Amino acid sequence: MARSDRLLRTAYLLTHDWATAEDLLQEALAKAWFAWAGIDEPEAYVRRVLVTTYTSWWRRRWRRELPSGDLPEEPAHDDAGRREELWQAVGRLPARQRAVIVLRFYEDLPVAEVAAILGCQEGTVKSQTAKALAKLRVDESIVKELHR
Repeated sequence: MARSDRLLRTAYLLTHDWATAEDLLQEALAKAWFAWAGIDEPEAYVRRVLVTTYTSWWRRRWRRELPSGDLPEEPAHDDAGRREELWQAVGRLPARQRAVIVLRFYEDLPVAEVAAILGCQEGTVKSQTAKALAKLRVDESIVKELHR
């Protein structure tokens, strides 16, 4: 049960939607099932399948803005609002950078394990982390919030 909770949390951190996270985890588990007999580290294997499945979903998704006639009211500034703005900024990152941020900072995994999950070199994880953090630092909504 603890493993499924952790994997679902990882899926949620990638998708930022519980229903989509459940679908993502279910698809990852279904993919992993075929190789289950030969898996040494099931949680790590499923986490890797989870991230690669999320990345392929993200690449296929058509991203566009939807126009709206009404402007939203200015929300009260609290920690929950700041966290939501941060999540929105993380959501604007490319899929690989978002995966690195989630795995490194929310799942608190070491660089070597993130590299293994993503199937890349440790240097790639470090450079993607640096690029993602740089984008987050200059994201207009985050910068605006810091200057209030």
